[in-house]
Amino acid sequence: MSFLKPLYAGIAAASLALSALPVAAGDDLKVVASFSILGDMVQQVVGDHATVTTIVGPDADAHVYQPSVADARAVAESDVIFVNGLGFETWSDTLISESGTKASVHVATEGIEPVKVEGEVDPHAWNSLTNGMIYVRNIADTMSKAMPDHADAFAANAEAYIARLEALDKETREKLAALPENRRTVVTAHDAFGYLADAYGLTFLAPVGIDTEAEPSARDLATLIKQLKEQEVAALFVENITSPALVQQISDETGIEIGGRLFSDALSERGGPATSYLAMFQHNLGALLEALGNTNEG
Repeated sequence: MSFLKPLYAGIAAASLALSALPVAAGDDLKVVASFSILGDMVQQVVGDHATVTTIVGPDADAHVYQPSVADARAVAESDVIFVNGLGFETWSDTLISESGTKASVHVATEGIEPVKVEGEVDPHAWNSLTNGMIYVRNIADTMSKAMPDHADAFAANAEAYIARLEALDKETREKLAALPENRRTVVTAHDAFGYLADAYGLTFLAPVGIDTEAEPSARDLATLIKQLKEQEVAALFVENITSPALVQQISDETGIEIGGRLFSDALSERGGPATSYLAMFQHNLGALLEALGNTNEG
């Protein structure tokens, strides 16, 4: 039985209630994005020309997310849907198919060369800014076809946004390149930073694989702790979507200090340091530089 079946007892009644609501004058295209980072990218491109709804919100884990009645309703009423793909949203196919939506579905990672972690495709492609630019171009192309009257605006928004991503990518490469070789290995809660590692010359280790639903065995954790004691590791980081307990245990057993918190799979709530994709990357860069001891941080 699908995990959405219990939701649909209330969908019909909810839809009837919604049909009685007045429709605002000049209603625009309804766009759904699967999670907060992707939702921000879409918003940057569409501006005020479309209404963007995000399924998995800030500080929430898309790996283990369980869609709600409201999510099914948003998908059912949408015109365009963006998903990350690469196996990230294990729940999205069921949600989309059972919602009965007529929306077109688009994979934002199309054209990105996937990284593999222990034989599994890593879905966290946004953790390379070069990939982030591909997301943005894919979004702009899709939206230009969906709303051709606004194609010029979408193209202009995308190019301005990509220019900011390019500037941050250049800054990231320059600052991380200045790190000594013995200050390039860090530990996080789960394997979310393979693309960042490949793009910027770092090494990330994690007790949990690419999916936060998995838990390390006692043997695997002991092996990792032994490895960390034998090699130079600059810092540990907790993540906004995972419990800090496992990272704290590693810190206690290895003596490696926790260097702060990284945002991996979701933006922060309003008022936090990572309320947009750009802000998230800037925060993560700053946290890495502070923990890894880059004297050229500026």
